[in-house]
Amino acid sequence: MLRDAADALETAYDVIVAGAGTGGCVVAGRLAAAGFSVLLVEAGPPDSAEPAIADAGAWAGLLGGAYDWGYAYAPAPEVAGRAIAIPRGRVLGGSSSINAMLWNRGHPSDYDGWAAAGATGWDFAAVLPYFKRAEDWEGGPTPLRGAGGPLRIETPRDPHPVASALIAAAAERGMPVLADANGPDNAGAALANLNKRGARRWSVVDGYIRPLAGHPKLRVLTGATVLDLLISGAVCSGLRLGLEGGIATVRARQEVVLTLGAIGTPALLMRSGIGDPADLARLGIPARQALPGVGQNLQDHPLLMGINFSARAPLGPVRDNGGGAQLNWRSRPGLRAPDLHAFVVQGPHAGPEIAATADLSGPVFAVSPGLMGSTSVGSLRLQSAEPDGPITLRPNFLAEPADRAALAGAIDTILDLADTAAFRDLGAVPLTPARRLNRSEADAFVARACSTFFHSCGTCAMGTGPAAVVDPALNLHGVAGLRLADASVIPTIPTGNTQAAVVMIAERAADLIRNAAG
Repeated sequence: MLRDAADALETAYDVIVAGAGTGGCVVAGRLAAAGFSVLLVEAGPPDSAEPAIADAGAWAGLLGGAYDWGYAYAPAPEVAGRAIAIPRGRVLGGSSSINAMLWNRGHPSDYDGWAAAGATGWDFAAVLPYFKRAEDWEGGPTPLRGAGGPLRIETPRDPHPVASALIAAAAERGMPVLADANGPDNAGAALANLNKRGARRWSVVDGYIRPLAGHPKLRVLTGATVLDLLISGAVCSGLRLGLEGGIATVRARQEVVLTLGAIGTPALLMRSGIGDPADLARLGIPARQALPGVGQNLQDHPLLMGINFSARAPLGPVRDNGGGAQLNWRSRPGLRAPDLHAFVVQGPHAGPEIAATADLSGPVFAVSPGLMGSTSVGSLRLQSAEPDGPITLRPNFLAEPADRAALAGAIDTILDLADTAAFRDLGAVPLTPARRLNRSEADAFVARACSTFFHSCGTCAMGTGPAAVVDPALNLHGVAGLRLADASVIPTIPTGNTQAAVVMIAERAADLIRNAAG
């Protein structure tokens, strides 16, 4: 079942799922188990090709390597003219095979905001059953949590000293300590929810694909590049695939589902003639369907890497995912949800510009803040019509003054932790920055330290307005037989890590496809 050759590839399947990442594995696994014949296509290799993928503590070493697409955000003056790497998994399981395994839904009001923005029927009450369906939560079922689902979710059983210190320090500063980071409110400190089982990563492959090994309805094809969509009139009937040694055409009896992610999905649509006609003409691509929203609305969460501290003594080996605890808070009163988030790193966390300002050798740890309520919006633009051609990604990090101000204020919040007994017990001394910064200095630090949480989304937004790309049933506007089920359809970025939201979207997509088939 988990084969990478094109042997015995059939000419047609009930459903073809393009992209075996977080969304694709969920859709394919659910539909195959329901009796649909499914072809799941992935450009990268099987996840078993690299043992480090299964090691929950080894994920950082996978970034920028052979299992990463190697994308980067374009340099911009707001981030001191730097390109910012944006890791995306090029392997079975996609980014769920190389990410930090965090399972955060964000605030319930995020999804009420989706519904208000035109994604009718995607309010929190409507999507909660799909979050719960996916979960095998260590604490068992509750009104907000699911158990027995495909994805194992655990908190650290023996938290690293830095993780414990963050929670104790937050309590000293008068912040809530949460029993569950995915409870009714996410404001406060909590142990991280992680997709792992013990020391092993528990990806969507583990949850949705491996249990179907040998299943006659599921065909997994790795090492296959989607070249373009087969579209006749206003109907998508299949895909053209690039395989080692040739090209194959496969057709879908019912529908094609794109799950190539917030970068790959809009890129394929545009190369297939779906997008802004004027922009397509720039590359000599004939327009098949005018959808100017394709590639627009790019959103991500900016991250500061990082605020580093020296410790009095070595803190022990890496545990869990190298972090283990998090903190959410509001940058100013009156916000509907916490807009700032920080996590611990069991070692130094800094890009080269920040690392050059201090000695980060020896016992060092970090608390890295980021903006989950970011309002800056960017775009994706093709530079070539070729399937492997370059793409320009502009998230417009820090373009909005409110985003810069919130991150500048977050520096002081993290430095405040050094004045707590919990951090004094570690002998914590700030290194980057080594002291309080005035606003001008803080703005400069934010620009040089700004990176990404790897939460690209929104480039084929769901809705009903003129900029929407898919309708609330995830069907592409104007083309029958084509549905999207990945981070690209997110209309507004949630205030949490996007993995959980993508799994929820894909769970619901599988239901929508089953219902459409009768």
